[in-house]
Amino acid sequence: MRRLTGYLARLFATDALILFGVMCVLLWLVNCLRSFDVVAVKGQGITTLAYQALLTMPPLALVFFYVCVGIGVARALQALQTNHELHIIHTSRGIGGLWRATVVVAVAGAVAVLILSNFIDPYAQRRLNLLNASVAADLVSSTLKPQRFTQVTPGVVLLIGGREADGEITQFFADDRRDPKTRRTYIAESARVSADGDSYVLALRNGTLQYIEPDGRYSQVSFIRYDLGVENLSQPLAQPDEVKETDSFTLVRQALETGQWSPRVVQVLSERMAEGVRVIGICILVLAMAGFPSGKRARIALPLEVVVLLLAFAERGVSSYSPLGPATGALIMIVVAGSIIFLRVRPRRVGARAVA
Repeated sequence: MRRLTGYLARLFATDALILFGVMCVLLWLVNCLRSFDVVAVKGQGITTLAYQALLTMPPLALVFFYVCVGIGVARALQALQTNHELHIIHTSRGIGGLWRATVVVAVAGAVAVLILSNFIDPYAQRRLNLLNASVAADLVSSTLKPQRFTQVTPGVVLLIGGREADGEITQFFADDRRDPKTRRTYIAESARVSADGDSYVLALRNGTLQYIEPDGRYSQVSFIRYDLGVENLSQPLAQPDEVKETDSFTLVRQALETGQWSPRVVQVLSERMAEGVRVIGICILVLAMAGFPSGKRARIALPLEVVVLLLAFAERGVSSYSPLGPATGALIMIVVAGSIIFLRVRPRRVGARAVA
């Protein structure tokens, strides 16, 4: 790597990493505040709160990663133009180093975000679901107080009559109103929380399961024993997505072994790979907008960082609603950036003026 390329690449990466680090810290603090009910209501410690907030970070980091990279490159290019280094790079034919530095940062950022989306994010989602189940199991087995209603998660209320010395719960009651179409009520004479591998099971004995429909229809099922997954009470109404909890390498291996590529697997893999294309697209687009020195002043001084942020949100909107796939917006950015660069670097013809 040439010296100019290394200097510019470090400049781009430093600004992007600093911005991304600050953004991650702020998002983590916000997640801690949002999950504070883990401490206030569910009786867990600060360590559990911090760990849960950390596990919710990867999806948010994916949204802001390429934005931070684009803003970092834009800030570095603006600094180069302010101190006239960008002019010197162009006049001394160092434009190749500028392009190589951008490619290095774009490829490195794409690799980092692909690792985050294909491996770290699925692992974090899987661990988060296990942690929520563990917190709910601890809440049911030890934290619940007899004759006191406790909300496990919004829409789910538990009540126990007492707790034996061996950990068995007597007079168990759970009311689940998360589904607007069906209200479920679990009533049992006794219950016990047990571990089943990585999951937790609430074993209910001698009870009933009641269903109430919005139109008032009522049904009841009696049971001698009913095993209820704790995650069914601790998680939101939507069940955990097993595909999103599985890393891409495992998804591809399973698809190759079975010879079946389900639409859901293809969709998830496409969304994960699109994150890398976004990083490349925004880096090239920022280079096309700010990589060429100009002495012109805009009438409306809109900071380039704001422009990058607006472009990122526009790209998300286009990719979300486009039938062509999640990488549509990123591909549009690459095409637009290539067109701008071509128009700026192509040789201009100077018309000869006749002299009388």
